[in-house]
Amino acid sequence: MMKNKNIEDIISLSNDLRWQIGDEFHDNLAEGIYADAAEIVKGSVHTTNEKNKFRLDAKIDKIITSKTWGFPIMFLILAVVLWVTIVGANYPSSMLATLLLDTVHPALKAFASSIGMPWWLDGFLIDGVYLAVAWVIAVMLPPMAIFFPLFTLLEDFGYLPRVAFNLDHLFKLSGAHGKQALTMSMGFGCNAAGVVATRIIDSPRERLIAIITNNFSLCNGRWPTQILIATIFVGAVVPNSFSSITSLSAVIGIAMVGIFLMFLVSWALSKTVLKGEVSTFNLELPPYRPPRFWKTIYTSLIDRTIIVLWRAIVFAAPAGAVIWLISNIYFGDQSMAVWLISSLDGFGFLLGLNGVILVAYIVAIPANEIVIPTILMLTVLVTGIDAGAGAGVMFELDSVSETGDVLRAGGWTLLTAINLMLFSLLHNPCSTTIYTIYKETKSVKWTVVASILPLIIGFIVTFLVAQIWRLFI
Repeated sequence: MMKNKNIEDIISLSNDLRWQIGDEFHDNLAEGIYADAAEIVKGSVHTTNEKNKFRLDAKIDKIITSKTWGFPIMFLILAVVLWVTIVGANYPSSMLATLLLDTVHPALKAFASSIGMPWWLDGFLIDGVYLAVAWVIAVMLPPMAIFFPLFTLLEDFGYLPRVAFNLDHLFKLSGAHGKQALTMSMGFGCNAAGVVATRIIDSPRERLIAIITNNFSLCNGRWPTQILIATIFVGAVVPNSFSSITSLSAVIGIAMVGIFLMFLVSWALSKTVLKGEVSTFNLELPPYRPPRFWKTIYTSLIDRTIIVLWRAIVFAAPAGAVIWLISNIYFGDQSMAVWLISSLDGFGFLLGLNGVILVAYIVAIPANEIVIPTILMLTVLVTGIDAGAGAGVMFELDSVSETGDVLRAGGWTLLTAINLMLFSLLHNPCSTTIYTIYKETKSVKWTVVASILPLIIGFIVTFLVAQIWRLFI
């Protein structure tokens, strides 16, 4: 009994002392150590022409890490990287799509016909499995092959530690670690790569927070969907001269919503199931240096791009098979896909969406890249309009206006478009990311939490938006 009382007294005393020294104790201690070290160096190390020495690193850091310019520069650099990625990927993506979808796919169909392959096996393997893999390669490979090298070059140059320095205070307020800024940025390229990048966070609690919330970073697989829907529907509500800037603003707004939710959910987790103190973040900013260009290109392509792409292909292949099967297996006079769509239409209406969108996101969980082709195929299947190449055959149209015509024929409105953009941000991670989360956490429980939590938030947000929209608009 006396022993327990002594333990309680010690705990009580430690809590009292903690509040006396304040939350900034660790930061002040680290600053004091570095200040003392600087004084020791100053008294022991002598250099010539010290007054006239121009320290370029220090001059740059005064601007890049300043409270005034740090954030604008950071967002500008990230915006440029994303713009180069999106615009630059258009050309190789188009070339790959032409090769894999317009050349190889018809050739495979012709070969299957020439050898007398049964229609169901032809459809299952070529229209299902192959097309899903082809879409993933065409849409996913070019952006990753551009984003990851650019991101790695910034890291090698020495800028990314400055990003972590700038965002450390915000992440600290949310109960997370400053290094989560780096994993968040990596997530804009690929959420699976962002999850792997959380290895740089030493604290298991803070690393888990970064893993769970990384899905709120809008990955490259979701950017094309956001841009397409914003161009068709959001840009159409303003005059043509303002449509581009309006569409761009809508996409940026969605990305900012994701960042806001990342901070909010991080704070909520740190106050509940992952309660704990933020670990001290002492970062010694490295000197700026010329990036090792070819080594960076090689490592980013092999270690990040190829590995992530291979995982996506492995999961995309069975997804293509499922998409074809549900479109060609019939219950009475309607396919399984139509039955699923009809069953989910009511729930979709509550969310400001529809059954087509929900079914597309269910069957396209392996890769966000095949969501739009799946939505178009299912819309044609339900409406019966003349487009596409048949049931279970994913496709995209040559022009934005043609795509808009198909979606409007499926009953899409501005509300549908806005809530799809929100749901694209807030749905569950893709199967590649889910698998990566399990590999990194070794926990089924936390993998389920990381998978279900954004989906629940997505349902809540879209439901609230739909009800408010219908009430006031």
